[in-house]
Amino acid sequence: MGVTSPLKGQSHSRSLTRKFLPYVLYALLPIAVFRFYFHPFPFPLSTSDQLPHPNQEEIANETPCNYTYGRWVHDKMGPLYNGTTCGTIKEGQNCITHGRPDLGYLYWRWQPSQCNLPRFDPNTFFNLLSNKHIAFVGDSMARNQLESLLCMLATASYPNLVYKNGEDSKFRRWHFASHNITVSVYWSPFLVKGVEKSKTGPDHNELYVDVVDERWGSDLEHIDMVVLSIGHWFLHPAVYYEGGSVLGCHYCPGLNHTEIGFYDVMRKAIKTALKAIIERKSTDGNGIDVFLTSFSPSHFEGEWDKAGACPKTKPYEEGEKMVEGMDADMRSIAIEEMEAAKVNAKQFKGLRLETLDVTKLSLMRPDGHPGPYMYPFPFANGVQEHVQNDCVHWCLPGPIDTWNQIVLEVIRRWSVVSKREE
Repeated sequence: MGVTSPLKGQSHSRSLTRKFLPYVLYALLPIAVFRFYFHPFPFPLSTSDQLPHPNQEEIANETPCNYTYGRWVHDKMGPLYNGTTCGTIKEGQNCITHGRPDLGYLYWRWQPSQCNLPRFDPNTFFNLLSNKHIAFVGDSMARNQLESLLCMLATASYPNLVYKNGEDSKFRRWHFASHNITVSVYWSPFLVKGVEKSKTGPDHNELYVDVVDERWGSDLEHIDMVVLSIGHWFLHPAVYYEGGSVLGCHYCPGLNHTEIGFYDVMRKAIKTALKAIIERKSTDGNGIDVFLTSFSPSHFEGEWDKAGACPKTKPYEEGEKMVEGMDADMRSIAIEEMEAAKVNAKQFKGLRLETLDVTKLSLMRPDGHPGPYMYPFPFANGVQEHVQNDCVHWCLPGPIDTWNQIVLEVIRRWSVVSKREE
């Protein structure tokens, strides 16, 4: 019987390895891509990348940070959640599961000029706001921000949907049993009483600028923190009423009303909403935290129904894009009205108000919108003549998560100051 040489056996083994290794690699590659696409994991951070949470003594000794000014810097950590791990993302903002091929937009963080902005910590949020009711009130941007918050909080505790009502569930409420926190969203695109245009009603909106929208106003007694967000709906044709009479209109050809634009009307609406909050919460003795989100610019570069309407894949560089025109005007209205409300609120205990100034940091992120991926796999059959784009709202996860990072940091600083004053 012949004996096979050990060297010959080793040679045969190496030959088999060389033969099958490429097939093994080709088999593993799609698995690896799938794993990264749907479950991105954080990369190890260098010391310079780490952003430790400041302790209370550090915050107490710091001057308040202005989060308005800064720049977007690359972030290896990526988001807290993704399109498959969060169940509350509105279908039109779920860019990952809708097939958006570039994922670079997920790996940026806002770096303020004067301080660090810590990564969102859901447990810190829970501890600071346990037993509280947080309400997001406004248009679809308020809902976009709400869903961002729910996704980040859901990484630590599951939210139970306890109430929904209205078309497209525009009024919803969740409860986090672990810390007895309630989070609600109220559809109120003007903050004041309004009648929205419809197929069966008027072809324009009707606003009553001196009457708060009681769909959320009537619940103020039970709300501990409110985030207001309006803007884009004021661009639509509308007729305005004040004191029971027609005040004027915006883009109302064919109607015998004076064209007055929408800037002053938006100012009146914000003033009415903040006045109602201060008056009602100053008398119930419970206090309230109020955030007013400034205008979030859109990024349409071409026709809204063509491919490439918002094609950018990375943030603008500092100085490449400036806050100007309508974006600047609407931002100024929000800041001015909030500053006036702060003066009014000083005479009452337990009222804390702040502008969530996100206009510049949002303007710098043309890459963060769903664009054509507001619908699943829009180019599965090639590029069509008409492709609907969303260059207004934000992908989830995406830049809008930063808004809630800032909210949490402001609340944390408020908490430290409050304890220091006790």
